[in-house]
Amino acid sequence: MATFAWTGKTRQGAIQKGEMAAKSREEVIGLLRKQNILVTSIQQKAGGFNLNISMGGGSVTDKDIVVFTRQFATMIDAGLPLVQCLEILSAQTENKFLAKSVGEVRQEVESGSTYADALRKHPKAFDELYVNMVAAGEAGGILDTILNRLAKHIEKAAKLKKQIKSAMVYPLTILGVAVIIVAILMIWVIPVFGKMFSDFGGELPAPTQIVINASDFSKKYAPYMAVTAVLGWIGLKRAYKTPAGQKVLDRTALLLPVLGDLVRKAAVAKFTRTLGTLISSGVPILDGLTITAKTAGNKIIEEAIMVARQSISEGKTVSEPLGKTKVFPPMVVQMIAVGETTGALDAMLGKIADFYEEEVDAAVGALTALLEPMLMVFLGAVIGFIVVAMYLPIFKMAGTVG
Repeated sequence: MATFAWTGKTRQGAIQKGEMAAKSREEVIGLLRKQNILVTSIQQKAGGFNLNISMGGGSVTDKDIVVFTRQFATMIDAGLPLVQCLEILSAQTENKFLAKSVGEVRQEVESGSTYADALRKHPKAFDELYVNMVAAGEAGGILDTILNRLAKHIEKAAKLKKQIKSAMVYPLTILGVAVIIVAILMIWVIPVFGKMFSDFGGELPAPTQIVINASDFSKKYAPYMAVTAVLGWIGLKRAYKTPAGQKVLDRTALLLPVLGDLVRKAAVAKFTRTLGTLISSGVPILDGLTITAKTAGNKIIEEAIMVARQSISEGKTVSEPLGKTKVFPPMVVQMIAVGETTGALDAMLGKIADFYEEEVDAAVGALTALLEPMLMVFLGAVIGFIVVAMYLPIFKMAGTVG
């Protein structure tokens, strides 16, 4: 037996609260129904702590959400009741965290909550964009259409995210390999040559002396450099969690050569895709801008969207304040203006998103093509310099003997 804290309403609308010992939530709901009480929320208690809060540690991937959403849309379209759909999906969903969340959503819907309000209580599984689109679908009676649209949107967003990651994996891998190779040479290989050269005596060539000095420094301070690098990485991550730090780092990302252009194009694609999806789903423009700003992924873009939202709330068009922020390219602003004029803003936003997603594809290819030879030349130059520096004394000794 477990103890459940519940809140409910009588037929007269009076709010009642209490606790009840039972084997399951369903038993509590059933007992309260017999007392003509409609349960609005129920939580299991143990040791004074709410077990619903201790769900952390789980994670939901984009793929999990897409599969769940498409299956749910199919069931709704087939005419199955909402609660039955959720019950089936909670039983067959492979992700345990998502399955648990869906099960709790089912219980809340069964207790009288709307589907969107039930989802809103599980932000780790369903973000604000998802919840608001579901709310719009429920209000308009087109939940299955909205769910299919959501699944398509999540797939496109996941593809865009994958493109950005793929652009960074290759250069970071090459740099990582270069650092490891140089560290091995400096800490273990060069000292052997250094000892051999010191036993021979005589003055070493300048490149050789530079490499040996660098090796001595690396060997002496390697632990400190490693600790500094780790602390620097942790410091950057913590700084990014603060509003000021995130703003500085996001602005820096936009100003970087080549990479900054890629970040900007990806942000524009995400903004237009998300806003277009929300507007076409029936979400009001101001609410859509608020949600889009929160999911922008870049503090500078987020602030620009919120500035535009403030202007729009005062009666201005969407394109005018967006143009004044100087964050969005002129072409984007002009196309949005055309969409507003023709009354097809959602369709125009979708076209902009398609264009910039293709631009991201091209930018990723260009970045990879640019970085690959640069990194190979850099790696070859560093290792080549070390090898030549180590062989110079040997050539000198061979010349002397000759």
